[in-house]
Amino acid sequence: MGQDAKNWRVTPKARARARSLRHDSTRAEQIIWAAVRAHRLNGAGFRRQVPIGSYIADFVCHAANLVIEIDGGQHFEPENLKKDARRDAFLRAEGFRVLRFTNHEVMTNRSGVLSVILADLEHHLSPPQPSPASGGGSREGLSP
Repeated sequence: MGQDAKNWRVTPKARARARSLRHDSTRAEQIIWAAVRAHRLNGAGFRRQVPIGSYIADFVCHAANLVIEIDGGQHFEPENLKKDARRDAFLRAEGFRVLRFTNHEVMTNRSGVLSVILADLEHHLSPPQPSPASGGGSREGLSP
């Protein structure tokens, strides 16, 4: 099941940085989090500001091996473009796909951004199976 089996060692410094980033999220990150939290988007579970190796990913869906990055203007400076390319290469080597959106895209085209994320999830996630406990699923082996 996705990257859950991975055992990344998270340093106390990275854990504290991730916690700080969750507390100080940008407006664009808040918009995406409101849309994906609590399995709201196609039933996919997301976590935010997740340490992966020496990086902290904005949003991660382990079941779909998906990382979503929301980039501010500083990401378009030449040195930061190189850093993002190294980061994306590392994440791909760990088995993740990376979707990047700008703050501007999220703020001006929220539905378009969510459509791209949803399309990726639909392509890479198995459809949720109903629970036999809720009356769905197979009842094989049960007597009437």
